[in-house]
Amino acid sequence: MEAEIKDVNLPNGQLLTPFQRKLLLKNLTEDLPGLYRQRIQIMLLADEGKSQTNICRTLGCCPATARHWIHIARSGMAHQWQTAPIGRPKAVNEEYLERLKTLVNDSPRNYGYAFQRWTANWLSKHLAKEFGFQLSDCHIKRLLKTMGLSTKSKPVITPETPSQISTNSQISIGNLSSESLLNESERLPIHFLKIKTNS
Repeated sequence: MEAEIKDVNLPNGQLLTPFQRKLLLKNLTEDLPGLYRQRIQIMLLADEGKSQTNICRTLGCCPATARHWIHIARSGMAHQWQTAPIGRPKAVNEEYLERLKTLVNDSPRNYGYAFQRWTANWLSKHLAKEFGFQLSDCHIKRLLKTMGLSTKSKPVITPETPSQISTNSQISIGNLSSESLLNESERLPIHFLKIKTNS
């Protein structure tokens, strides 16, 4: 939705300097992506005294977007309207994912840490040193999950350990053959010592 912006030189605009207003109006005449146009329109309408609710209704934008660009205009930074890229930057690329995979399959001790197992928090901190940006623990966990990985240690199942643990609380012994039992000649005698006590 296109808002009608008054092309007047307001010496006493509410948020913008005359230079900023002129610059924004000039940029509005150029062929810009819709979201860039919206940013400019939000700041110009706010400068005319329009409320956040009115701006959202006029432009069809969400309150958070309107609030952000009104704040930018209010803080005197309106001339930098194009410095923030549209949308979130694509921080996580294939290189990042490969490095995450390598780290989680390797011991943290190989990287100078004292602990034996990675946590999402430490993976995030370590990768921040290497790539220059930090992801939240939740985001790291999501990435690991999509790759079928986890920071939790897997239970070690050995041939001697049954794969299914009985749910009742009784102890059961199974798989004992007569060959595995000690015969009388293999038993070791136990001798108890008597300790004298002075009474």
